[in-house]
This record gives sequence, structure tokens and C-alpha cells, in this order.
Amino acid sequence: MATAAIAGAAAAPLPTTPTLPSTGQIGWTGAGGPGAIPAGDSATTAAANGSQGFGQALTKALDGLQGAQAKADHLAVGAATGDLTNVHDYMIAATEASLATQLTVAVRNKAVEAFNQIMNMGV
Repeated sequence: MATAAIAGAAAAPLPTTPTLPSTGQIGWTGAGGPGAIPAGDSATTAAANGSQGFGQALTKALDGLQGAQAKADHLAVGAATGDLTNVHDYMIAATEASLATQLTVAVRNKAVEAFNQIMNMGV
């Protein structure tokens, strides 16, 4: 029984074969095959689908960092004036702000390192 299933699967035609178009990019024969490139500009298509770009993601992350720091600062003022009843709220907010700052600095350092490596490449 299993042998017949394997033999039937082997007799089925393979989907599509890879080709090298004149543009120099690897594609697939047949419409909509694996890895098919949709018509139109990919940036325009991504924007139309509502996905965010790299710049928007960075802006959102920096806004989140600023919000975490503002929350920690507000809670620190509350702790200093005696208005804060739960000190653990301040400690959590301060730790979140610290971790977000460390992550932002690490990402910035990696970006600067990558930029310097690109600039040092030979042409």
C-alpha cells in the first residue's frame, strides 16, 4: 500500500523549474510559483498593505524609549515628594527605562559599526 503511494507521488510532475531571466535575478517559471515577485514596486506594495518601514519602526522604538523614561521620571518625582505609595512601581519603571536605553545604545553602536565597515570597503 505504501509502495503504491510512493510510486504515485514519484509519477506526479514537479512544480516549476528555476530559470535565470535576462534581468539577472533568479525567478521561477510559471505564474505565482515559489518565490514569485509580485508586480509593482515592493515599497509601494508594502506601504499599501499597511506594513511599517524601517524608519517608522525606529521612530516608534524611540518614542517608546522616551515614554518609558518620562514614566520613570514622573514616578521618581512622586517618590521624592512622598506621593508615591508603591515604590516597586518606580523600580520597575526605572529598570524598564534603563533596559530600553541600553538596547537603543547597543543598536546605535551596531549601526555605526556597520556604517564604518561599509565606508572602509574597497570599490
